[in-house]
Parts: sequence; C-alpha cells; structure tokens
Amino acid sequence: MMVSPAIALAFVPLLLTVLIRYRFHLVLLWRAVVLRCFYDWSSGLTREERAFEYVLTHATPGEPNSILDAFDAWCHSNEFISHIGPKKGKILDKLVLETSPLCVLELGTHCGYSSVRIARALPVGARLITVEMDERNANIAEKVIRLAGYDDDAVELRVGVSEEVIPRLREEMGVERVDLVFMDHWKRCYLPDLQLLEASGLLGRGSVVLADNVLFPGAPHFLRYARACGLYTLRIHRATLEYSPGIQDGMAQLEYIGVNVDT
Repeated sequence: MMVSPAIALAFVPLLLTVLIRYRFHLVLLWRAVVLRCFYDWSSGLTREERAFEYVLTHATPGEPNSILDAFDAWCHSNEFISHIGPKKGKILDKLVLETSPLCVLELGTHCGYSSVRIARALPVGARLITVEMDERNANIAEKVIRLAGYDDDAVELRVGVSEEVIPRLREEMGVERVDLVFMDHWKRCYLPDLQLLEASGLLGRGSVVLADNVLFPGAPHFLRYARACGLYTLRIHRATLEYSPGIQDGMAQLEYIGVNVDT
C-alpha cells in the first residue's frame, strides 16, 4: 500500500525535530558503533588496540601528560572511547590532590587512561589497585601504565570481575581501607559493588567514592541508594560526556560517613 505524498510530508517536521534534538547522540552512535565496527573489520584490531598504536607512536615514554594528551587527540579526531576524558578528568585530578589517598581502588581500567591520571596525582608511597574484567583490554592497559613510568608497586592491575576481586582485597592484597574508589565500569555494577565494599569493611569514615556516567547512560539505582541509605554525603558534578560536548552527563561524589544522617 502506497503512502500518499501529503502524509509523508506531514512527518518531515517531526523527523527534522528528532534529528536536531538528538544530533549529538547520532554522532556518538556513528563514532562509537558504526565506525568502530568498520575499523574492527578493516584493521583486524580492536578499538583499544588502535588507540594504543597511536599513543605508542605519538607519546613520550615516561611522561604521563604526554600519554594522556595522545589519548585525547586520538579520541577527538578518530574514534570514541568511553574513558573519563580531559574535562571530567580535571574533577578526578582535583579530588585526588585534595584527599591525598594512600590506597585507591579503580573499578574499570579499560585502556589505563584514568589509571595514569590517578597515579600522576598520588602522594609518594600511595597505591593504586585497578580492576579490569576484559583480559584483552587489561593487556593494553598494562602496557599504557608501564609506558607512563609506573611500576607494579605504584599501580597494580588485577584482571577479573569486580564482585570477585573486592572480597579478596583484604586477604590477598593486605588492603585494610580504601581511601578513594573510582567507578567507571558497567553501570549496573555500581550499586552491588558499593554494597560489597561496605560489607567487606573496606570503607572508613571519610572514604570517597567517585562514580562516572551516572547521568548518561546513567546509574539510577546507585544514585537512589546513595541518597536514601544515610551512609554518605552526595554531590553531583555536572559535565558533558567525554569527547561529546552536546550530551549532558555527571559524576557522583560520595563521602562515607558510616552513620545514618537522620539519627
């Protein structure tokens, strides 16, 4: 059955409205999915491996800033990678400098970008434990972290799922308390991992949790719990999605107080 031209034309304004309103999301879809699939097929490498090749040829070994700049340049001009990026990265930088944590836990290493950002701001003698579930990405992250000049004493990478690694931190790695937790892994894991950290006794009064992408793609259950449980003070840092200035996002900063604020 043919659709009359008049009916088809009636949908043109609606289509234009949708395209204009969601233009940044469509660009993200193009860069994050379509281009990625094409380059995966044509190069035989993963997106993360392609990014590492660029960093390896454009960054200076032993200089963390150079490595971060190379990542940012590649993500701006080539493909989208969902790590924290330079704008939200400044929030993370400031938090690390202000809190001077001695033990940091990162959930979601990915390519090692945020690991390098954290490590360069840590005080002398501090320790970063970073967890990545994807072994292929973990191999790249290991190379990036070592290329930046950090050895295993400064940054220790654990391959595995967070729900299995967290309960073993105390027994296997001697961790008594985590001063700062940075979450940038699967958003559905934010809440169960936070509760697992509580149950494991790894959070002490003043411990800080910083969670990325809580508004886009979003972590509503995590935010609801953080607001309602009475164990944390909560602050939302509003920003735009990494390398996507037209998409609104935010980071949640939780400070553990350990008691219900209503009592």
